[in-house]
Amino acid sequence: MAQRRLLEHEQVPIVVHYPDQRAGQPIDSAIKQPSNIIYHAQLNGLSADNIYAPFASKLDWEMARWANLRGSSSTAFSELVSIEGLSEKIGLSFKNTRELNKIIDNELPGRPKFKRDQIVVANEVFDVYYRDIIECIKALFGDPNFADVLVFAPERHYADEDETIRLYHEMHTGKWWWNSQKHLDRERPGATIIPVIISSDKTQVTMFHNKTAYPVYMTIGNIPKDICRKPSRQAHVLLAYLPTTRLEHVTNKAARRRMLANLYHACVGRVLAPLAAAGINGINMQSGDGIMCRGHPLFACLAGDYPEQVLATAVKTTQCPKCDVPSNELGLATGVANWQPRDLGAVLDALCTLDQGGLAFVHACADAGIKPIVHPFWEGLPYVNIFESITPDILHQLYQGLVKHLLAWLSDACGSTEIDARCRCLPQNHHIRLFTKGITTLSHVSGTEHNQICRFLLGIIIDISLPNNMSSARLLRAVRGLLDFLYFSQYPCHSSETLVLLDEALNLFHDNKDIFIDLGIRNSFNLPKLHFTAHYVHMIRMYGTTDNYNTEYTERLHIDLAKDAYHSTNHKNEFGQMTTWLERREKIFRHEKYIQWRLIENTARPHHQPRPPEMTFRRTQTMTKHPTIKAVTLDKVTNEYGATHFNECLAHYVAKATLPVNTAVTARQLEDRAADIHIPFQRLPVFHKVKWLLDNVRGDGDPPVTVDSVHARPGRSGKFTSDSVAPRFDTVFVNDGTGGSLGIKGYRIAQVRIIFSIPPKAIPKLFPSTFQPPKHLAYVEWFSPFRVPDRDHGLHKVSRVIKNGERMASIIPISNIHCSAHLIPHFSSVAPREWTSANVLDECSSFYVNTYLDRYSFATLR
Repeated sequence: MAQRRLLEHEQVPIVVHYPDQRAGQPIDSAIKQPSNIIYHAQLNGLSADNIYAPFASKLDWEMARWANLRGSSSTAFSELVSIEGLSEKIGLSFKNTRELNKIIDNELPGRPKFKRDQIVVANEVFDVYYRDIIECIKALFGDPNFADVLVFAPERHYADEDETIRLYHEMHTGKWWWNSQKHLDRERPGATIIPVIISSDKTQVTMFHNKTAYPVYMTIGNIPKDICRKPSRQAHVLLAYLPTTRLEHVTNKAARRRMLANLYHACVGRVLAPLAAAGINGINMQSGDGIMCRGHPLFACLAGDYPEQVLATAVKTTQCPKCDVPSNELGLATGVANWQPRDLGAVLDALCTLDQGGLAFVHACADAGIKPIVHPFWEGLPYVNIFESITPDILHQLYQGLVKHLLAWLSDACGSTEIDARCRCLPQNHHIRLFTKGITTLSHVSGTEHNQICRFLLGIIIDISLPNNMSSARLLRAVRGLLDFLYFSQYPCHSSETLVLLDEALNLFHDNKDIFIDLGIRNSFNLPKLHFTAHYVHMIRMYGTTDNYNTEYTERLHIDLAKDAYHSTNHKNEFGQMTTWLERREKIFRHEKYIQWRLIENTARPHHQPRPPEMTFRRTQTMTKHPTIKAVTLDKVTNEYGATHFNECLAHYVAKATLPVNTAVTARQLEDRAADIHIPFQRLPVFHKVKWLLDNVRGDGDPPVTVDSVHARPGRSGKFTSDSVAPRFDTVFVNDGTGGSLGIKGYRIAQVRIIFSIPPKAIPKLFPSTFQPPKHLAYVEWFSPFRVPDRDHGLHKVSRVIKNGERMASIIPISNIHCSAHLIPHFSSVAPREWTSANVLDECSSFYVNTYLDRYSFATLR
């Protein structure tokens, strides 16, 4: 019911605006001067007729863009354009990379430049490369591509008119923004809060030489999360490269850790220092459309993995960075563990004892529960509680943390051989990756791979044998609870009701986790990453859903802004070269936006209306223009595609479709009518795939994305084994005409054997002129209706419908196919070794419908 209400109200929430209407409003003296006009003026009065200036022509610009963003090495490009007569023939304004870089450096405006500064810690000097954070914030806030989507003031969203079911999605719908606005209004009413989101993580930039970079990224909470998650939109800024020294010359490990922590805080403090005054006093901030606001940039949250969280908060490893829970109670459920949020006031008081001497400072910090860090970077920032600012980390805490642990526990409990055997014979599906060698022997498993494993993990352990014939009920409930928590935590929109479901899922795991202790696999569950899950509900209420501060976004940025940047250098004094390379790329991106604006400057764009993101996909079913095979004989339809009763089913479809309107007939009468129908063709066009494209409801110009597909094709053999393709006939959800957007009522599972069209010449012979049959039809074999889900694992069980020893089949319009379905075989205690991914749908008689296939399946089937 909670999920149904969430879906029904996701498009039209009840919005309660912040009571002081001055919040987020433009200042009176604002003069509209859009960013693109300012950029045009910065181009030093270049010709207004040439929109590509300072490049001579469109070709000149395209070549420069390719060389900077996609081209090979600078030496190779110089050799290319220096070929005699080439640059003159195509009209290039540069003859080598050096001349191109000179144009970019001197004639194109860009984002703030990097500067190198030196930080002294323990009498040692370290280099830090960073930008002016205020100028970076202005660049993001003033980006013309974000002008129509920026959010300026907090709001409360509700799913009902009584305002009892609150919705949380974008950051401005959380409590932090609302509370911070109230604090600012006491001193400076009319403020526009700019939430600063920082993410840092050390990453390796080489495969073998252990060379690392330590980038710090920044974005602002005013930009919607569906833009921030796309690297192509450049909603994140590389703010700094921190020193990567390991201080290996310091032999004392404790002293080394202390120096590294102080170095981190000294560097980050230097980068974030301008926020102290700007956050309180505010600064004039202009959006891309020229609207001037009094912006107050406030440090909102820090996204990072557990080592980063411990480093930033100055707590000890194995402790929670948010609360004072004892290390030996990390594995307890929320209602059992005894903990309180960390006391920021006590911590700040302890930091003030630095002037009393080293020993007094160390003792005071220990009493406050932190390490003795000299001036942590957050000490002087306004309205900041660093312990509150640490956000959930789906990637490292769940996928690379708890899921990784869970796989090891299940391998010990169920046996790696049996788990791998079950993985090898799962049916194919658009959303499922087949691990043909199993999952227990994988090494260096990525977060993406853990995500893919979670989609079928629960289904493959149903009925599996445990040591000493122990019941698997608690094991199934524990795994189900953890997977439910994982999926709930990634909802793009939460309500106060679904947050209760999130807590219930976590409690289900805690109530049954002792099965791993009884099996002798664990002694305790004192894992910081497990304990942190108790803070998820509170953090979603404070900062919005977890995709507002997802570390997966910045992991992707490592490729563009750290690894690629490093590979562009000669690997000597690389950070100076990396920052120059990045500045040039950003200038090219900015000039590209300017050119696009010049080309469509008279085209009005619709204004963005913030709304809760959708729990379901708005998608469009699409087919290829031409069939995969133009003419397949009816013999092949029967023998190769497995459509055994194709002729009978088509005759039945024609008989039913040609009945006069409002005519009621018995099943026997329909059979007699079908028996008189002759199929007037021997060949028909066949399609091997139907797919669904995501509708671009935001209108942001992104290309369509395939979100689902269904395949129905026979196998083929090649000269070599690797050239052979196994047959694939996917299963689907079929709408009987009464199905809705949520829930299983009105849906049945079926297997698609063939997708086809009736030959045009045969249509007049089969149908009256008043009836036009659907262009695409599908022959499907039916599974049983949904049953009540199992109380332990929660999955629905289905089996093939057999009548008189034959599979029940029908022909339906493909428009009745709602989406793909994934069936997990009922393995019993041991999976038959003759089952394969290609034959399991034919060999197995009963299946479980996979709830964890994707977000839509989880919301629908759970």
